[in-house]
Amino acid sequence: MKKITMLLLGFIALAVHAQQPVEGSTYFLPKTAIQFHIRVEKTVYEPGELALYSEKYLKLKNVSMEPRTSYRVISVETRSVGVPDTAKQHMALIDKKHSIISLSRDDNGVLLAVNTIGRRTEAPKPFVSAPKAAPLNPHDFMNADILAAGTRPKMAELIASEIYEIRESRNQLTRGEADNMPKDGEQLRIMMANLDKQERALLQEFTGTVEKDTTERILTFMPSKETSRQLLFRFSSKLGMVDNDDLSGRPFYVTVEDLHYLPTLNLPDVGKKSKEESGIYVNLPGKIRLSLFDGTQLLGKFEHYVAQFGRSESLSGELFGKKFTTHIVLDPVTGNAQRLEVVPLQ
Repeated sequence: MKKITMLLLGFIALAVHAQQPVEGSTYFLPKTAIQFHIRVEKTVYEPGELALYSEKYLKLKNVSMEPRTSYRVISVETRSVGVPDTAKQHMALIDKKHSIISLSRDDNGVLLAVNTIGRRTEAPKPFVSAPKAAPLNPHDFMNADILAAGTRPKMAELIASEIYEIRESRNQLTRGEADNMPKDGEQLRIMMANLDKQERALLQEFTGTVEKDTTERILTFMPSKETSRQLLFRFSSKLGMVDNDDLSGRPFYVTVEDLHYLPTLNLPDVGKKSKEESGIYVNLPGKIRLSLFDGTQLLGKFEHYVAQFGRSESLSGELFGKKFTTHIVLDPVTGNAQRLEVVPLQ
């Protein structure tokens, strides 16, 4: 009975010892996502009130009398960002055997630095469309006769006559034959600008207005393996960006190519390599090439280092032992060691 009691006490002691937590601090290494910054231009056309008379009075052909809205992709840029890789959660050993004093992590727990201050990724400035000029009001440039016209055909005739007079005045200024010539070049510039403004405003009654606005959409793509022509998004010239299952939009594809290139991790010689682990890991990211297609037309190629196309390396406990300590700064996007400095301990 006494032997059985001793055995039970031994098992209990082993179980308690096995359940004791290891002193340390957990962190994630990142995986790399690619953000596609897609700028889309929206164009809104509104026909002029006198579009029907454009050809008769101004000899302008093919002037549309129907409003329309159209969209087009004007540029695509890429940016890589780091997010926590839940498959790469590790624990740094912080105890008397290791000289790991501090870990720098971002708000998501991604490791930024060991024994020093890390670098956080700066968010890009949000896209702001260029300011638009104030629209012209044609009525501000109409004389009393035009404003008093009782019918649209009569108004069209008078406005066309005024436009021709503006053009003739501009030609006279250019030739130096105007009755009231400007005194200097600056005055000439102002007079020409005013004539151009008047003509544009009055022409709107025939040719209509075109308003353009540019917006930016950001799509996040997580590459995990080589792929050919994977659907990224769909785009309609009439609706802009649409859902991927909306066949009214033409497809934009992305192809991922593994370039099979990894950076090297140069570690200093600290003597005999310790078998003890430190719990500190870094990534050696692989390089990939992304190709973006509008249907079959190649729009661009983009190269990035991506954590999930490489591998992770464990750093020896000797780098954080009693003889040395190490300062490491990691790339917050890829988890690669950007700076690694080994410092002897006194």
